[in-house]
Amino acid sequence: MLLFLALVMGVVAGLRTFTAPAAFFLARGGIAGYVLAVFAVGEYIADALPKIPPRTGFPSIIIRPLSGAITGWFMAGIGGAIAGIIGALIGTYGGYAGRMLAISKFGALPAALVEDVIAIALAVVVMSQYMARV
Repeated sequence: MLLFLALVMGVVAGLRTFTAPAAFFLARGGIAGYVLAVFAVGEYIADALPKIPPRTGFPSIIIRPLSGAITGWFMAGIGGAIAGIIGALIGTYGGYAGRMLAISKFGALPAALVEDVIAIALAVVVMSQYMARV
């Protein structure tokens, strides 16, 4: 179960780089969660801007799986790191495809906001399940 939770938290990292580690460290306590949460809020703001580069390009395509790997590692060791990388790649490319579809239907800002809500909701659900198991 922990590997599945690490995989889904990797998906969160693929959607929003800082949300996964921020959620983990906020749930575990300490200052790191608050610092990462500030970065996550900055990412939400930047992501809504029209000039932001695509998540599938460099350096984002490296940073998102790294975020998933780090969060997965803390959740479930080396297996969690691998699951986090896989999840981050799913979140990166799947999120990009979903975002492009949502933009064509609803516009750029609503698409960004929906993706933000999905990332936050997934992080909250995963961390509540994780904390119940550790």
